[in-house]
Amino acid sequence: MSTAALASLVGDEVRVPCLDGVNCRYLSLDAAASTPAFPAVADRVAEFLPWYSSVHRGAGWKSQLSTVAYEDARAAMLGFAGREDTDDIAIICRNTTEAINHLAYRLRLSPDDVVVTTVVEHHANLLPWARLARRRYVECDPDGTFDADAASSVLAQQPRARLLAITGASNVTGWMPPLDAIINEAHAHGVPVLVDAAQLAAHRPMPAAADFVAWSGHKMYAPFGAGALIGPREAFLDGDPFLAGGGAVDLVDLDEVAWTDPPEREEAGSPNVIGAVALHAAIDEFRRLGWPAIAAHDEALAGRLRQGLGAIDGVRLLGASATHLPVATFTVEEVPHALVAARLSAEYGIGVRHGCFCAHPYLIRLLGRGDEEVAAYRRDVGRGDRRRMPGAVRASAGLSATAADIDRLVDAVAAIAAGHPGPVSYDQDPHTGDYWPRAA
Repeated sequence: MSTAALASLVGDEVRVPCLDGVNCRYLSLDAAASTPAFPAVADRVAEFLPWYSSVHRGAGWKSQLSTVAYEDARAAMLGFAGREDTDDIAIICRNTTEAINHLAYRLRLSPDDVVVTTVVEHHANLLPWARLARRRYVECDPDGTFDADAASSVLAQQPRARLLAITGASNVTGWMPPLDAIINEAHAHGVPVLVDAAQLAAHRPMPAAADFVAWSGHKMYAPFGAGALIGPREAFLDGDPFLAGGGAVDLVDLDEVAWTDPPEREEAGSPNVIGAVALHAAIDEFRRLGWPAIAAHDEALAGRLRQGLGAIDGVRLLGASATHLPVATFTVEEVPHALVAARLSAEYGIGVRHGCFCAHPYLIRLLGRGDEEVAAYRRDVGRGDRRRMPGAVRASAGLSATAADIDRLVDAVAAIAAGHPGPVSYDQDPHTGDYWPRAA
């Protein structure tokens, strides 16, 4: 079955130079890292720019208009998360990482508190909790998955966790945990849930039962530096905010401060109005496209991607045999992951991601690396040598990808796996581990 693009994106027709001297159409298969803008998003930003001004405290016409646009965007974010008729608030952040750090601070965790998370997580949902509390982990099976029972057994341990912090979709494999069942288990144990929806937001609806949700605009076709943290208002009523400064206060003297009400108390400084407007425009586009069409496009590309790569001799796909999101992470026998990515770019004009994808514990498990190997890598990195760092190659498709794009990738990987020589040699940078073509 032919799979057409579901949407066009800014930059779809950009051409880049390849080593054969031909400029080819750039194929971006790195949507799991960041996405180009919807044309409607770029247009909305361009239309708004002449009217941009400071928000909330300006009396001028532009300031009032900007304030309305900013608060309309906030309302759209609540609607996107399915929280229109609740007392939840939307805090506009830079991205998911900032949102999770924000929540970690505002929960006022102590060193004796426990946060349950999983080995599947992006570092953004691991490292903030390590600063403030103890962590218990839900382990994964060899295929990189776990079920609600595995999560429940960890949640049942004492002391009771203050929070379950879990991804909505893996940025490495595209696997989606059974969120509804896991959230039900957490609530049955009296534990609130944060869902890191960075990968989920552009593919499926937000989990309605989650207590907190965080996501980024740059992964859902609004790369203008805004993201969101959604949660109950009462979680932000008491205590000092994550950031202190103008806009977060009602009254300040030299010895004390009266913080204003949330969400404004959580957004000190001049907010990213442009980013909020862009994210609002992206949300409008998602509503126009509709989740059924998005899911169907994802499923078709995911199947073609895994079937095509899985049929290549020497290629090993990581993770579960079937995923619903168009993300495939793989290795090529006898070819370093960094060299595969470099050749795809320089010879074929295809942009992918390689390395550990900011999910080191998960990828180490998927690769089956042992403790001694990991210790050796750590010693190498300590000496500034990243040439042997473990990793894989990740191809991830967005809404403008087609079946022909997937086939183009598969053909290129097949050529590399078959040992077809490149037009030039490649040199590896010991400090970064990256390969570069030996060419002008």
